[in-house]
Amino acid sequence: MKNIVIVGGGAGGLQLATRLGHYFSYTRVLHRRRKDPEVRITLVDRNRTHIWKPLLHQVATGSLDSGLDALNYQVHARKNGFRFELGSLQTLDRSRQVIELAPVEDADGRQLVPARELAYDYLVLSLGSQSNDFHTPGVREHCVFLDSTQQAQRFHQQLLDRFLQLETHTAETIEVAIVGGGATGVELAAELVEATQQMGRYGHIPRQALKVTLIEAGAHLLPALPPRLGNNAERELTRMGVRVLTGCAVAEASEDGFITATGEKIRASIRLWAAGVKAPDFLTRLDGLETNRINQIQVNAELQSVTDERIFAIGDCAGCVDIAEQRVPPRAQAAQQMAGVAEHNLIAQIEGRGMKPFCYRDRGSLVSLSKHTAVGNLMGALVKGSLTVEGRLAGVAYRSLYRMHLAAVHGWPKAMLIYLVGQANRFVKPRMKLH
Repeated sequence: MKNIVIVGGGAGGLQLATRLGHYFSYTRVLHRRRKDPEVRITLVDRNRTHIWKPLLHQVATGSLDSGLDALNYQVHARKNGFRFELGSLQTLDRSRQVIELAPVEDADGRQLVPARELAYDYLVLSLGSQSNDFHTPGVREHCVFLDSTQQAQRFHQQLLDRFLQLETHTAETIEVAIVGGGATGVELAAELVEATQQMGRYGHIPRQALKVTLIEAGAHLLPALPPRLGNNAERELTRMGVRVLTGCAVAEASEDGFITATGEKIRASIRLWAAGVKAPDFLTRLDGLETNRINQIQVNAELQSVTDERIFAIGDCAGCVDIAEQRVPPRAQAAQQMAGVAEHNLIAQIEGRGMKPFCYRDRGSLVSLSKHTAVGNLMGALVKGSLTVEGRLAGVAYRSLYRMHLAAVHGWPKAMLIYLVGQANRFVKPRMKLH
């Protein structure tokens, strides 16, 4: 029996486990092999549930309830022909072809499950990325990040605490400072304005009580998009009441704000860091796997580690130059495309067929600016090049991205049902999570 172990249940890893589970389940039925599978798929993740990472800014502001929208790995695995193991990757032994998972502990630090080993014939690392603090003093101690559901919930709790202070007149304003003018920072800033409006419906909180500062070291917001779109996003955020600082580098974070490179103090009771990403640090210590300067595992065009052909890497943790000699960016769409090629290549390895190289196809980028508005560009054969989109049309396109993710994991019929249920929940429940 062949063992395929996938570590990381993000956009790429979950899609890959689901599709491989479907393929080998169908193969067993087709050939009337109903006993032990010839190929076992195991997904490993440190969390029990999955939520699409581009939605974490909505979890942070309370416009999305992670308890309703999260996918349970155990249930999904049972329905889709693969196994799920709760745990965190601790060590890799390439000579024995095993990984060791760290012990599982409860909230009080008591050990529930001891460290254990999983054997693999093929290992896929899909561990995503984390915020890069660039060793800026005070950031790790005094800032919140949006790398996980837990961190988004921590931000949400801080926001609710500040709202409580406003309602009880123990504070006059909420000062939020966000470092990083990429998609995460821009979307969070816009969502915070919407969250304040929603809170005003349930409490006595004036809109002007929220003071959001968005800090970007580059010349314009959304550096991955054309400058015109970044400038348009800045104008829209300014219209919404957000203070935008471009060309402003942060030198230090403290418990009451940020200090810029020019010595200016930007006060904030809530501080979020979203300036750049890197792969997890421990990847540089995984039994000699070659990594790059942002800790990504170096892979070839077939997505195999350049160090070990039995190890694949996909998504943000993969340092990949594709067959067209373009460096693949750390985006959700890249992770999903990589999952499709990794699926083909893993099946090809097991069935003795040839693998195919990965070629990244940029479908464009969309950034949400509020409930109905977005900016971005669409690319591909459908628009015959590049099409800049803004306003409500871009908002509709942005919201369709999540439905496409659901379809990749569940199939279109179930994805549309989940969407309709979600819309019904939003109709009968408050528009903002207040707990």
